[in-house]
Amino acid sequence: MSVLVGRQAPDFEAAAVLGNGEIVENFKLSDSNGKLRVLFFWPLDFTFVCPSEIIAHDNRLAQFKELGVEVIGVSIDSQFTHYAWRKTSPEKGGIGEVGFPIVADVKHEITQAYGIEHPEAGVAMRGSFLIDENGIVQHQVVNNLPLGRNVDEMLRMVKALKHHQKHGEVCPAGWEEGKEGMQADAEGVAKYLGAHSQAL
Repeated sequence: MSVLVGRQAPDFEAAAVLGNGEIVENFKLSDSNGKLRVLFFWPLDFTFVCPSEIIAHDNRLAQFKELGVEVIGVSIDSQFTHYAWRKTSPEKGGIGEVGFPIVADVKHEITQAYGIEHPEAGVAMRGSFLIDENGIVQHQVVNNLPLGRNVDEMLRMVKALKHHQKHGEVCPAGWEEGKEGMQADAEGVAKYLGAHSQAL
C-alpha cells in the first residue's frame, strides 16, 4: 500500500456515471482542480458493506457540498454496472440514484495508482482520500474488506483542514468544529495542553 499524504494525487481519466445519471467516457479528476475532493474506493458493486458506505456518503452529500467538497466514488466495475446499481433501489440491494460521480476502473489502473489493490482479492480496499485544491492528498484511510468506514470522520477531517487553511492553527487530537486549535510552536502546545490535557 502507498502512503500518498503530502503527495500529488494521481490523476486519471475514465468512464463514469455522473450524479445526474449520465454516462461519460472521459471523467478526469483534474477537471475539479481548485476544489476540495473526497475520492473513495470500494471493492465491488452489488455486494454487501459497499452499498451502506455509498449511501452514507450520499446522505451527507449536502454537508460536503456546503463545505465546497466534490465527492467521487470509484470501483473496478464498468460504467454500465454502476448505472444498473444506481437504478436498483436500496430495498433491493442497490444504492439508488446517488448524486455524485461513480468512476469505472475496469483496468484497475486507478486502484493501483492509489496503492490500494487487495493483494489476494484483486479488488480495491476501502480507501478514502481527502485531496486539496492543489491536488495534494491531505488525508487517507484504508480499511480491509470487512470493515466499513465512518463518513462522519471524513467530514471532520474536511473541517479540520479548512480550519487550518483559514487560521493557520493545527488541530489536536479529537478536534471538532468550533473547538480551539493550537499554534504550532512550543508556547502553543504548552498553552493548549495546560487547558485541555485532562479532556484528551
